[in-house]
Amino acid sequence: MEAPAPERTCLPGKAGQNQAMPKPTAAERDADESLAAARRVLAHVIEATERGVPGPTPEQPSPDTRNAAAVALGKLGASKGGKARAESLSKAERSKIARNAARARWIVKE
Repeated sequence: MEAPAPERTCLPGKAGQNQAMPKPTAAERDADESLAAARRVLAHVIEATERGVPGPTPEQPSPDTRNAAAVALGKLGASKGGKARAESLSKAERSKIARNAARARWIVKE
């Protein structure tokens, strides 16, 4: 009587080599969790529409609760912010800022 074959824990490789099963990366695990959450939400929405539960209608926009004066001031500053700053800096200051930004982009994070 033959002994049962051992369970495989590795994938077969080339010429007798065995390769370990690849582990999912953190990004792959996060994507799987996000996809599962999206499926749950979609299933909930489908179930609610089948039951006839009313949802928000596009004709009813949500009320704007922001302070109108603050919104107006924000628009004024946003339209000239970067241009005004660039004009106030000297060429040496702009170069220094650009050099630091490039260094920050290329730094190796551990």
